[in-house]
Amino acid sequence: PDLMPTDILGTEVLEEDHGTGRRSFKFNPGPIFASLVLADEINRTPPKTQAALLEAMQEGHVTYAGQEHALPRPFFLLATQNPIEQSGTYPLPEAQLDRFLLYVRIGYPTEQEELAVLSGTTGTARAEVRPQLTGEDIRQLQQLVRQVSLSAELLSFVTRLVRATRPATSEVKFIQEYGRWGAGPRAGQALILCAKARALLQGRFAATLDDIRALAPPVLRHRVLLNFNAEAENLTPDDAVAALLKAVAV
Repeated sequence: PDLMPTDILGTEVLEEDHGTGRRSFKFNPGPIFASLVLADEINRTPPKTQAALLEAMQEGHVTYAGQEHALPRPFFLLATQNPIEQSGTYPLPEAQLDRFLLYVRIGYPTEQEELAVLSGTTGTARAEVRPQLTGEDIRQLQQLVRQVSLSAELLSFVTRLVRATRPATSEVKFIQEYGRWGAGPRAGQALILCAKARALLQGRFAATLDDIRALAPPVLRHRVLLNFNAEAENLTPDDAVAALLKAVAV
């Protein structure tokens, strides 16, 4: 709760040149200057500190004292939040939620997964972590993803799907009754790129409808906000996404 923006972004420190005796300010980068950043329980940080992440997540640089400082490439920010405890938490604003590519819900592991966790963490064996990809490898893969093809029909479907999330213009009954705020154009960009990435991971060079349907929930669930009527009826954004996928024709 007492985390300040400078604790994340960095700050300027006064340094003295021992040779000349001259003093000057030097920017001391914060922990956000890494290729992979984990913001653990981000909803426990105050709104002002949360807002400090916005520029970095979107622009790839940090501005301090009027100077831009580029972040490493590639740059990934992973954030966790506690969905159960509400005391001492600060809900993330819609603008910041939209900066996240995916919202992945992690529930309890399966029996086999839990067995593997217990077996691997209670003995004497230690997991050996080996590098699998370099930063340059990841950058090349990111460019390769953009080369995966997507048909004009599926591009139209994604456009109509995202537009259908907006209550003011949606023709989907669920959104008309329970929608409070819909997704912006960034949602369509995320859905297309994620669908292309899924296709590439499965050895295909063309994204399909199955790719889009599989990625729609994690891409849209944090971008579709529901009203109090939905909350009263225990309806969730996942219910909204399911209704959208059922109602919007390909």
